[in-house]
Amino acid sequence: MEFHTIRLEIADGIAVITLHRPDKLNAFTRQMSAEIVAAFARTDADDGVKVVIVTGSGRAFCAGADLSGGGARFDYGDFGDDVPRDGGGVATLRIFDSVKPVIAAINGAAVGVGTTITLPMDIRLASEDARFAMPFSRRGVIPESCSSWFLPRLVGVQRSLEWLYTGRMFSAGEALEAGLVSAVHPRDRLLDEARAIAAEIIDNTAPVSVALTRQLIWRMLGAAHPMEAHIAESRGMAVQGGSSDAHEGITSFLEKRPAKFVRTVEADLPAIFPHWREPEFR
Repeated sequence: MEFHTIRLEIADGIAVITLHRPDKLNAFTRQMSAEIVAAFARTDADDGVKVVIVTGSGRAFCAGADLSGGGARFDYGDFGDDVPRDGGGVATLRIFDSVKPVIAAINGAAVGVGTTITLPMDIRLASEDARFAMPFSRRGVIPESCSSWFLPRLVGVQRSLEWLYTGRMFSAGEALEAGLVSAVHPRDRLLDEARAIAAEIIDNTAPVSVALTRQLIWRMLGAAHPMEAHIAESRGMAVQGGSSDAHEGITSFLEKRPAKFVRTVEADLPAIFPHWREPEFR
């Protein structure tokens, strides 16, 4: 797919996906949703990519859904039993399924889907002047992009409901205090800080271990009992423990040298969730 609403740049093991409609404050469209899905398909398939960073072009991260079409923006007509899928949710689910770690570098306003699309990303950094809002109730609609699943898990029920009920704007400082973001940086340092975290991952860890860890943490959020984690972790330890990654990781530690991991996610990622599958949309 040729990209028109985003940019994808890959260098030094890092893929940077930039939401790129700067004249519209990177307002979200269905085309942008489709391009984000395509970009993550590329990064998953490219073993040269170890970490993905998502940021915005210009002075905003994403100003929310593009409402320039007027009041009928979310009017799908008489759809009967064929429920139209929320475009933000489609993109969010694809990010959730990423086998590479994802870092959000939120460089400015993140409104509506501009906030909710970051929720399945693993680490969220914000610029000092970033502002957040989820004004769905102020627009007569409801939370989207799977945010009713992600948001309470990240910041708790009370904070989620207060932000969603009021739809008010809040600062990067409040987002940090609530745990929505992990750090706040000057705007001109934001992308460098995201790259520094990416480099720490790339230079010191086994890609397959990181991919499995990502799956474990996100999928276990919905587990009914810790036994589910025990089963998956036991399977993962058994598979990884006999791999060249484990031998190299332990040997390099004992020899006091940097590890050189050669296994790749695309070729070597084991299936440690044999009974897990994505639910069908209905």
